[in-house]
Amino acid sequence: MSNLKAIKRENTSSGSNNKLRSEGLIPAILYGGKDSNQNISIQMKEIKNIINSDTFLSKVLELDIDGKKEKVIPRDVAFNVVSEEPIHIDFMRIVAGKKIILEIPVKFINHPDSPGLKRGGVLNIVRRKVELKCPAEKIPDEIVVDLAGTDIGTSIKISSVKLEQNVVPTISDRDFVIATVASPTVIKEPEKPVEGEASAEGAEGDTPTEGAEAAAKDGDGTKKDDKSKESGNKKPDDKKSTEKKPAEKK
Repeated sequence: MSNLKAIKRENTSSGSNNKLRSEGLIPAILYGGKDSNQNISIQMKEIKNIINSDTFLSKVLELDIDGKKEKVIPRDVAFNVVSEEPIHIDFMRIVAGKKIILEIPVKFINHPDSPGLKRGGVLNIVRRKVELKCPAEKIPDEIVVDLAGTDIGTSIKISSVKLEQNVVPTISDRDFVIATVASPTVIKEPEKPVEGEASAEGAEGDTPTEGAEAAAKDGDGTKKDDKSKESGNKKPDDKKSTEKKPAEKK
């Protein structure tokens, strides 16, 4: 459990809050339980290491406010849109015996002990966080999923996860899936043709089709017909007569 020192703040104006931020402090508010809401501030350097973790909004912290220690849980963080630095935090008091609803991150362990993953399977994560209803004094940091023995086709459901007593998921009407071990996705490349087949296809491509053959034959026939016509239309050359015409009878 992380211990943080908090300072009371009386002035809540925007100008006062900006001054606190320039001094390395984050304005915050503490609420819940029987006590009234309390305006406080936290040292940036003390909380910076844990504020960006996945478990921050489900992590139990202990605030030391002027010597008085209180167990709290962060409920919301506001960030500057430009610098992405935290500019305000909401803390809720933890009251023993009360139940609260939180989103708890899921952690997967023993990847090397999964036969399915060893054979090239893929871990398909359906839920990275699960909403749980749990006692304020028994808030888990994370939900641990053991992948040992999981094979391809395995569906890991919430019923297979070990939870603390009185810690239950808010979804109670079905045994929902947290993750699956899926088959590897392989994209097959088109098979390349064998050289013999390629040459055969090339040879076939060189052979003219029936229509082409017929056209070729018709073309030859046409040429022949044209030649015969030309020879038929040609008039025989007039022979020069060497014979003497018979003399006309008187």
